[in-house]
Amino acid sequence: MKICVIPGDGIGVEICAEAVRVIDALKDIHGLKIEYEYGLLGGAAYDQTGRPLPVETLRLADEADAILLGAVGGPKWDKLPAESRPERGLLGIRKYLGLNANLRPIKVFAELANASTLRPEVVSGLDMMIVRELTGDIYFGQPRGIRTSGFERVGYNTMEYSESEIALIAEMAFRIARKRRSKVMSVDKMNVLECMQLWRDVVTKVGERFPDVTLEHMLVDNAAMQLVKNPKQFDVLLTGNMFGDILSDEAAMLTGSIGMLPSASLNVEDKGMYEPCHGSAPDIAGQDIANPLGMILSAAMMFRYSLGRPDMAEAIEAAVQTVLTAGARTKDIYQPGDRLVSTSGMGGLVVGALRRFT
Repeated sequence: MKICVIPGDGIGVEICAEAVRVIDALKDIHGLKIEYEYGLLGGAAYDQTGRPLPVETLRLADEADAILLGAVGGPKWDKLPAESRPERGLLGIRKYLGLNANLRPIKVFAELANASTLRPEVVSGLDMMIVRELTGDIYFGQPRGIRTSGFERVGYNTMEYSESEIALIAEMAFRIARKRRSKVMSVDKMNVLECMQLWRDVVTKVGERFPDVTLEHMLVDNAAMQLVKNPKQFDVLLTGNMFGDILSDEAAMLTGSIGMLPSASLNVEDKGMYEPCHGSAPDIAGQDIANPLGMILSAAMMFRYSLGRPDMAEAIEAAVQTVLTAGARTKDIYQPGDRLVSTSGMGGLVVGALRRFT
């Protein structure tokens, strides 16, 4: 198995190192044959090559079975032209690889129910999946830009979806729901956006092919409210690109910290890029205090969806559970009475749990 590792910017470097430690432990324990190739993306790529997505990184991604990504971006690069900013590299590699589906599991570990800003009874036992379309919508629609009109500048973007794009992501959501609790909540804004009226029409049509799955629809503003009012009503939340970007970050805080959440971005062949949901957090980079668990759990998703080893995914998830049960916490999820550990300390504890119980 060949993995393209892209540490990226900020804390991405630190958390990627811990995920690789975990994978190395599995290689040692189980004799897995895994090779790494390291690539550049985002601000680090711009600093070294003058572009946020070098051609060499695309080559490495093409040749790999899966891509493990830390994080990209930071204020350092905010004043660059739009086409040179780190985020443009991230969008570019997603588009190049056809990573049309982003899966974000939102799960509250029992040990962290008190870490959420919501009451424990609201979030305890929460287990939902956000399925976000990733290569369409307003992030990619044309025309886009900033023009001069009269005496002022006007910014414009285009929200656009084709029937085939909507159908593809809807089918994935229904298939995932079949393996969970068989409920799909599709999020749109069809009352004011024609693009979202099409979204609802196509999702409804796809849903007819899955009579065993319950389909409901919800406007995005209501969905944002319901996520903090009664999040456990959701099983699979199906969204477009922009709404999913916002709602998944909101949902992340239900778990106590965005540092806990993994994600998988997949194409139709289940080749994927795996990254935590959080950003590069440059304010804490290099301090060994970032939470690596979202990155480590992203590696677990990589074994499950792209590398065909769900047993390795389960081993990683069990190790994380063991460490949390023992009371170890990084700064973002620490509460009085817990044992405060560093980024590398948390990674070491997960590796230790793997070696003891695998």
